[in-house]
Amino acid sequence: MAVLAFDTTQGACSAAIFHQGVLLSGRLELMARGQAEHVLPMIETVRRQAGIEYCDIDLIAVTTGPGTFTGVRVGLAAARALALVGGQAVLGIGTLELLAHAAAPAVLAERKGSIIAAIDARRGELYVQAFDDGGMAATAATAISAASFRPPPGLAPGRIVGTGAAILQAVLPDWRLDGRIVQPDAAVLARAAE
Repeated sequence: MAVLAFDTTQGACSAAIFHQGVLLSGRLELMARGQAEHVLPMIETVRRQAGIEYCDIDLIAVTTGPGTFTGVRVGLAAARALALVGGQAVLGIGTLELLAHAAAPAVLAERKGSIIAAIDARRGELYVQAFDDGGMAATAATAISAASFRPPPGLAPGRIVGTGAAILQAVLPDWRLDGRIVQPDAAVLARAAE
């Protein structure tokens, strides 16, 4: 199965193509704005690098938020447009779930802990969701102040990922900040979608 995946929900733009368990091409660029202008050219670049035609893509995967209002809309509109033209199915995956998928291999390798994905929603709030060590949701995604968030009972302290990780780690000192996973990555999205 050939999967085209892209993300425009946060402070980056990324695109990737995954086929039969192999990442054929992927790109991630940090950007505060401009995802609308960059996503389609980036998709074309990774498609060419992968050596695959649009008609050979079986699935389009896109992040569904939470994220910036414009960023989420840009990604969903691009996915819908490409799917309408090519006839592919579209799979949406939440941004918090995607961040947890990126952290899950390291947490599983350590054989301890769990994951909290946190995105800075501004104005003193975070979008937060807790996951077990395999990246399976333990709570629903919610918007909450860092001071009000409590991990569910039974989840062992592990890693906090995302743009709001440092804010949340300040009130959850037993949890470790994973500064490597801040922005969603389409390469992780493509693997999860496959």
